[in-house]
Amino acid sequence: MHLTTFRKAIFKPTLKNAYNPEVLWRGQWLQMCRPKTSAPKNFGDYENIRRTYNLKPSARFNFAKDVLEQWERKEKNGLKSSLPALWWVNDIGEEVRWSFEELGFHSRRLANVLCQVCGLEKWDRVFLILPQVPEWWLANVACLRTGTVLIPGTCQLTARDIHHRLQASGAKCVITDETVAPLLDTVASECPSLTIKLLLSHRTRHGWGNLTELMGRVSDEHVCVDTKSEEPMTIFFTSGTTGSPKMTQHSHCSFGLGLTVNGRYWLDLTERDILWNTSDTGWAKSAWSSVFAPWIQGACVFVRHMPRFDTTTVLKTLCSYPITTFCTAPTAYRMLVHEDRSRFKFQALEHCLCAGEPINPEVMWKWKELTGLDIYEGYGQTETVLIAGTFKGMKIKPGSFGKAAPGYDVQVVDEDGFIVPQGQEGNLAIRVKPHRPFSLFTEYTGEPERTAECFRGDFYLTGDRGMMDDDGYLWFIGRTDDVILSAGYRIGPFEVENALIEHPAVAESAVVSSPDPVRGEVVKAFVVLTADFKSRHHEELIQELQTHVKSVTAPYKYPRKIEFVDHLPKTVSGKIRRVELRKKEWEQKMS
Repeated sequence: MHLTTFRKAIFKPTLKNAYNPEVLWRGQWLQMCRPKTSAPKNFGDYENIRRTYNLKPSARFNFAKDVLEQWERKEKNGLKSSLPALWWVNDIGEEVRWSFEELGFHSRRLANVLCQVCGLEKWDRVFLILPQVPEWWLANVACLRTGTVLIPGTCQLTARDIHHRLQASGAKCVITDETVAPLLDTVASECPSLTIKLLLSHRTRHGWGNLTELMGRVSDEHVCVDTKSEEPMTIFFTSGTTGSPKMTQHSHCSFGLGLTVNGRYWLDLTERDILWNTSDTGWAKSAWSSVFAPWIQGACVFVRHMPRFDTTTVLKTLCSYPITTFCTAPTAYRMLVHEDRSRFKFQALEHCLCAGEPINPEVMWKWKELTGLDIYEGYGQTETVLIAGTFKGMKIKPGSFGKAAPGYDVQVVDEDGFIVPQGQEGNLAIRVKPHRPFSLFTEYTGEPERTAECFRGDFYLTGDRGMMDDDGYLWFIGRTDDVILSAGYRIGPFEVENALIEHPAVAESAVVSSPDPVRGEVVKAFVVLTADFKSRHHEELIQELQTHVKSVTAPYKYPRKIEFVDHLPKTVSGKIRRVELRKKEWEQKMS
């Protein structure tokens, strides 16, 4: 039996307010017929909103109780649009549509599995590795309801990545599917904190609880735990320049309330909107735009599950479904604009956005030729929510990611934390004194020194270099460290170098960013070969090293470019000067 068929057998339409397909399609028709407009629904006068925006968290807050359950009540009272909370489709015609009431119904069952069957308690950590399937959303809400701390991970993680994350986080429970379960089993014995393994599958597996079967056995009655606004809610692993990925911790209010600025003002959503965000479920951007921001506004989260990103499928989906708002990475836009625009008609699409890396002005112009719509760029990090962006109603300056978001004072500062003049390059920073924004991350868990390094004077330093022009628009210049931003992925050179050094051919390596017309930048490795491999055919050895890195760490980190060198530039103390190699790469692009 296929998993989706099995899922339908368990997730029966038991609710009196379950959606009538005819009503839903009538809602879709209204969406399709709604006059397209570029006028903002929520964001009017930028300066006025900046001046009056004053969102503050209460002492206690839980997104499941204080936001999702409020939308449930509105549905029951007929006070919400007919669009579902979650609308999921895949490539073989399967479809799941859940109202907020149905989302609550199923997530309460999963919450009971976590607390009643598995015995998890508040603050226990849950490691979640699932692709874009409906259960990923249920797990997010169930963890909110139980007060357990969610740790999302991409399905591209290798056994080594999983081992590190389990040991570093002390996760007690893991939820995954048949693809990742074998990797978990190879490292589970070395992770004593891991005592509960839940599998999304229609088959049984030794040592694992079957998630869907367990949900079919428990009650749908569950009282959401009481959580303080500042208590831990989620942890994301994020790559740095040196060492293993850091654990970036967010509180219940930092995302649950802080992402209001994303949903209301940048995404410009209402409950009549359908948002499609293409982010991988392992990244913070998926929490941003596939959970909190749209559901704060009562909007519908649309998901098209694709094994691989396919430009034709994406554009056909945007034409075939009443999607009003589309958010994806600049790399995706660079691929999409090469399609023949005469093949597509975007009837419902109103608002397009991007984040994760800079977008080329040329791509923005080509997208407007294809769709008739502008792309609104946003800037943020795993450690923050949206801290700057171009909002509807504002002038778009191609190449700039806009102005500071409401609730933030974003400045460009020098190494001592002092604001530099407009037009001068410096560190992009957020003011945290005298008042620290509640939407900023809590800490790098277990690493107080690395947390403290982010703050200078009155500011939190983002780690990016930038410039502010005379109109207050911000421009990205580059990273202050050696982290590589490729196709929306954040890749630390240390992780790739560690993987390379395990191969017997590699005596030494240095990994830097290199310009790429599609991905913006890619991973390039400069490799010093051991004596035994210096005579090997270089093209053959490059493929072997690339395959090796893919097998050792997440495949998206592998070096797409490899250059063999006799030696690496170093400081007097023997440290590799990646900056010198990176400068050489980018100067070649300019010449």
